[in-house]
Amino acid sequence: MRFKRLSISAVIVVLGCGTALADQKWPPLPTHGFIRGRVAQKADLAKGNALFVFEWDGKVVGKPIRIAIPQYACVKSSKTPVIVVQAEAEPNGLKLVGERTLKGETIVGMLGELDLLGAKPARVC
Repeated sequence: MRFKRLSISAVIVVLGCGTALADQKWPPLPTHGFIRGRVAQKADLAKGNALFVFEWDGKVVGKPIRIAIPQYACVKSSKTPVIVVQAEAEPNGLKLVGERTLKGETIVGMLGELDLLGAKPARVC
């Protein structure tokens, strides 16, 4: 993933990354461990509820993206099945999502890299 130079310096805190087998069936959506309707704070990272925080000069600057959280999705390029657990935009419009693979590994990627499938997917990746 490559980022264009931003006019503000945003700090993105990211925890881990990974892939999963595309032939696995979907597990139930989680009932906790995600951020919905608000931006993530550093405390959310510590609790395992967020995968990244947009921060500038010590101040959180992200904005929640209005999509269903959590929900199933497929990474377009690798056909990896994931569960979206966070979605935020930074002030210049970069839209990132926090994802968990079916093996529990974490990915932070761009929203446009996903096929969103909703809460009841009709297919696997």
